[in-house]
Amino acid sequence: MGNAYVGIDVGSVSTNVVAIDDENQVLFDYYVRTNGQPIQSVKKGLEALRTILDRKDIVSAIGTTGSGRQLAGVMVGADVVKNEITAHAVATVYYVPEVRTIFEIGGQDSKIIIVKDQMVVDFAMNTVCAAGTGSFLDHQAERLGIPIEEFGELALTAKNNVRIAGRCTVFAESDMIAKQQFGFSKAEIINGLCQALVRNYMNNLARGKALEPPFVFQGGVAANVGIKAAFEKEIGHKVIIPKYHHVMGAIGAAILAKEEVARTGSITHFRGFSSLQTEFVPSSFICSGCSNMCEVIKVKMGGQTVAMWGDRCGMWQEKLKKVQII
Repeated sequence: MGNAYVGIDVGSVSTNVVAIDDENQVLFDYYVRTNGQPIQSVKKGLEALRTILDRKDIVSAIGTTGSGRQLAGVMVGADVVKNEITAHAVATVYYVPEVRTIFEIGGQDSKIIIVKDQMVVDFAMNTVCAAGTGSFLDHQAERLGIPIEEFGELALTAKNNVRIAGRCTVFAESDMIAKQQFGFSKAEIINGLCQALVRNYMNNLARGKALEPPFVFQGGVAANVGIKAAFEKEIGHKVIIPKYHHVMGAIGAAILAKEEVARTGSITHFRGFSSLQTEFVPSSFICSGCSNMCEVIKVKMGGQTVAMWGDRCGMWQEKLKKVQII
């Protein structure tokens, strides 16, 4: 029987589901907008996966990553639940073994990962400033009446350089409007915006870090050739964009899951596609056990609590384990 190893990356903007084979070749990749409904987006992705898997293929391992990795892990019965830094690095090292610097820009956050000898040695994440994310580009493309798919190509046609203030979404938008009033073309303004986004990224994430080639650019924004060109201009070096740049986190989760079941010799904990019909209900409460006042997330499946996380001390997780053992 052929094996299929599944990775799920649940982000604030999109959810990606990938299946790979024994040679890490991608059998399936799926993108869906999360739209604030991670449970439904994961179910959609698995439903799509079920329709394309050959009968000879079997899900032999499954892993989750992204901001919604804990919830997704509970839903599907994940063999590994890993953070985004690890998942992205693992996938990138597979495709570009000699990689030293990874630029990643998603819908709502961005990150930089420094790699040496195929190991992560440093990283930084930006989850606060929206000026360096895909959602900001989406908004500006819509405001200018340009399909986001044409955004990057149009930027490359600019004849003059226009500097846009990119340290803040509000200032950037105001500056773009002012430049339009001065008579600059849309292409020139978009090119200036691409350069501003990259400057903002480098100032926020790369400051103080020794950046060395090969450089790999991934995430949904990597499809924008204007941003790629801006990165290459900023660092003075070629930037590599992997074929599956938009689902690298999910690929990394799949590879990690495959390695985990191989290492332990265990059978996957995947709940099966029948779990799509199971009702998962998340809720939260503030723990008053100490001054930390942690927000604890609780997930119920079929009326029974199956997972709890968010407490720094692990008290509620341990209590749940004891109940499950009993």
